[in-house]
Amino acid sequence: MSGTWNSPDKFNHEASKWDENPRRKALTFAVSKAIIAAVKPAETMCALEFGCGTGLVTLEIAPLVKRLSAVDTSTEMLAVLNEKIRALRVANIETRCIDLLSSAGFGEHEQRFDLIYSSMTLHHIDDTAGFLNRLSTLLCSGGIMALADLDLEDGSFHDDPQEKVHHGFDRVELSALLHAEGLQVISFETIYTIEKINGSGKTVAYPVFLVIAIKATV
Repeated sequence: MSGTWNSPDKFNHEASKWDENPRRKALTFAVSKAIIAAVKPAETMCALEFGCGTGLVTLEIAPLVKRLSAVDTSTEMLAVLNEKIRALRVANIETRCIDLLSSAGFGEHEQRFDLIYSSMTLHHIDDTAGFLNRLSTLLCSGGIMALADLDLEDGSFHDDPQEKVHHGFDRVELSALLHAEGLQVISFETIYTIEKINGSGKTVAYPVFLVIAIKATV
């Protein structure tokens, strides 16, 4: 997948059992709650979620907005989400299997979004600066970006040490990247802490942040 370390094969393989992980469900509930509290999604908003997976956050945000484009690179993750959409008869979610960095899925003359958000996806993307630049072009003037991800960690969070990921983010450095794309950081707070046994058998706390940034009006 161009521009990312994200492996569609890995996530395709895990899709059918993705929602069975109680720690993952607790995290996504916390992320959803924090985004809703910080952004206050409105029924006039068009939203974009990148890295939507099986839609654990998607289905919390969708009832609060006009339209939600749920984007992922895993066909099987989206298949799980599409089944939920059908079962729940949700009418305002559109799913797309695309890589936002390489795909023309949202072209120069297509829709722009009032809200762009993600949960635990940014650390899977190789070119953070380039990706944030791409997202900024899809955000309306005055639009909101809400990113939940790991604080900088020692590399022990992921079970596979060979998996290519960012080991979380330094808040000052990420704020600078957002600022470079014309985004003003409004808040940067810890919203959840994942407690996980690392490779050495120790239980470690991994803080998860939510950063809210607004695109300058023109």
